[in-house]
Amino acid sequence: MTEMRPAYVTLSPRPRRKALGWSFITLGILGCVLPFLQGFLFLALGVFVLRDQYLWAANRWAWVEGRWPNAIHRIEALERSSLERISGWGRGIRRTFRRN
Repeated sequence: MTEMRPAYVTLSPRPRRKALGWSFITLGILGCVLPFLQGFLFLALGVFVLRDQYLWAANRWAWVEGRWPNAIHRIEALERSSLERISGWGRGIRRTFRRN
């Protein structure tokens, strides 16, 4: 099995993103044991969130991208649109509460 490595990885460590990613990883490990949690789903979400934080997560994400390229493009497009929507909500809230 050949391991795909990303050509260039820009790591951008953020404490909140790391905490969220490690929380998903923890839930994924628990989900592998507990029958009511979807372990693989939370592990995949954890790696997705941590892909910009750690090199090992970027390597795993590159493998997943090589395995399921169409799904990865849809997931990343969904992430971009979600971030745009959330930032738009933030701008609207700031505009609402701005003092004149």
